[in-house]
Amino acid sequence: MTDGAGIQAGDLPDDLTAAEAGMWQAFRNGSVYDLSSGDTVVDDPHGGHPWGEARTVRARIVAWLLLDGPPALAGRVSSLKLVGVQLSGSLDLAGATVEPYVELRRCRFERDVLLPEARVTTLRMVDCSVPRLEAARLQTEGDLHLPRCRFHNGVRLTDAHIGTDLMLNMAIVYRDRTGRSIAADGMTVGQDLQAEMLESHGELRLRSAKIGVSLNLRGARLTNPYTRFALNAPQLTVERSLYMTPAGLGGQALSGTTPAHGTRVQRFECRGGVRLDDGRFGDAVDLERARFTFTDDQELSLRRVQTPELRFLGERPQRGKVVLSGARVGNLVDRADAWPGPGSLHMGGFAYENLVPQGPFPLAGRLGWVAAATAEYNPEPYERLAAVLRAGGEDEDAREVLLAKQRRRRETLPPAAKLWGYVQDWTVAYGYRPGRAAVWMAVLWAASSLAFARADPPPVSRDGHPPWNPALFALDLLLPVIDLGQGGQWRLQGDWQWVQTAMILLGWILATTVAAGATRLLRRG
Repeated sequence: MTDGAGIQAGDLPDDLTAAEAGMWQAFRNGSVYDLSSGDTVVDDPHGGHPWGEARTVRARIVAWLLLDGPPALAGRVSSLKLVGVQLSGSLDLAGATVEPYVELRRCRFERDVLLPEARVTTLRMVDCSVPRLEAARLQTEGDLHLPRCRFHNGVRLTDAHIGTDLMLNMAIVYRDRTGRSIAADGMTVGQDLQAEMLESHGELRLRSAKIGVSLNLRGARLTNPYTRFALNAPQLTVERSLYMTPAGLGGQALSGTTPAHGTRVQRFECRGGVRLDDGRFGDAVDLERARFTFTDDQELSLRRVQTPELRFLGERPQRGKVVLSGARVGNLVDRADAWPGPGSLHMGGFAYENLVPQGPFPLAGRLGWVAAATAEYNPEPYERLAAVLRAGGEDEDAREVLLAKQRRRRETLPPAAKLWGYVQDWTVAYGYRPGRAAVWMAVLWAASSLAFARADPPPVSRDGHPPWNPALFALDLLLPVIDLGQGGQWRLQGDWQWVQTAMILLGWILATTVAAGATRLLRRG
C-alpha cells in the first residue's frame, strides 16, 4: 500500500482488488456502490449462491475507509454505501470513532461485526446476513437500523446507547452459545425501538433497558424452547407504550384498527415465558390479540408493573400462569375470555382504578375472575373489585362482591362457624342487606303484637301503671335499628360489629316474642 500521505491526498492504494478500488472511489464520491447481478435468487444474501471475488471486498479495507479514509471529492461528502457486496474477514471497529455515514444493503458478512465501545453517527444495515453483531456499549448519535437482517449467532447490545431509533423490523435472530438471541441489558434508546415482525429464536433480554418513546413488537414471533424466558425484560422503562399486538402484511393493521382489504394480519406470538417485572410504562401495555404458548412452569409475569392502562385482550393461555401480583394499573381493559382459569391467575396486591371491559363481562364473570385468582381464600381481590365498582356508581354490584367474599370465607371455617355463617347470610346477609334485617325484625314484632292482641288483657298493677309489654319494647328496639339502616351506616360496611349488633337485636326481639307466647299459654292454663 502507499504511505499515509498518499492516502490523505486521495491516491488509490496499489494492492486493492477491482471490487475494492471501485468501493474506494464510491466512498470519495459519496455514491452507492452496487455489485448486485440483477438476479433476485443470486442476489439473496441469505441464500446459498456463491458471490465470488468479483463481489467480495476485505473487511479490513472497509475499516480503513471508515477510520482513515481518503478525503471526499470537491463538493461531495464521503460515505460508505454498499449494495450486494460480500465482506471477507471480520469487520473490527472495536473502540473506534466512525464519522462517515454507513449504509449497507443486502450485503453478506463472512465473519462477525465487532463494534464494542465504538462511536458512530448513524449505522444502517438492511437485509444483510451477519454471523453475529457484537456491539456492547456502542454509542450512536443517530439511528441504528438493522431491518430484515439475519444474525446467525445473536446480537449483543448490552449497555449500548442509541441516540434516536433502533430498528429491528422483520429481522431474524438466532441464539448464541448462551441461549440468547438479543442481549440488550441496560440499553438506552433515545426514541423508538421498532421490532415489528421480529423473529427471535432464543432469549430476548432487555433487563433495565430504557426506551425514550415506544417499544413496538407488533407481529413479532418470540420462540425459546431452550430456557425459561422468550422475553426477559425486568425493570424495563418505556416512556409511552409497549405493543404486543398484530401487524399487517401488505398494509397497516395496528392495535385497535380494522385491517385494510387484502391485508394479511400477523399477530404477536410468544412461545416461552415473558418477564416484565417492575416495568414502568408511561401510556399502556397493549396485548390485543396476543398469543402466548407456555409450558406448565412458564408464565406471563407482570409483577409490580406500573402503567396507566393494561389492555389484556389476547388469547387465553392454555397452560402456564398469568401473574399480576403487586401491579398498579389505571384502566384495566379486558375481555372475559382472555383470562386463564383457576390456579393459573395470581393477583395478590393487584391494584386497578377502572374496569373497561370489551364485550360482555357480567358480574358473575367478574366473581369467577376473582375466584380464579384466589385458590385459597384471600379477601383483598374481592375488596379491590368492590371498591372499583363502588367508585363507578355500581353500589349493588359492590354489595354482591362483598357478599361473595364472605361466602368464600365461610367455606374455610369449621362446621359450627360455617353454620353460623349460613344463619347470617340468610338473615342479614352479613350486614350488607340492612333492609333484610329490618324486614325480619318487623315480622317478629308483628308476631309478638299479634300474640298479645289475642291474649286476655292483663290486670292493671297496684300503682296504676300497665304492665311491661314485650311487643312495645320490641318496637322501641326496632325503630332505631331501622333508622340506622336508612341512615346508611350499614351501607357496604360489613364490619363484624354491625353484624353482631344486628344479631343481638334479633335475639332480643325473638326472646320477647317467645315471652309473649309463654305468657299467653300460662294465662290460658
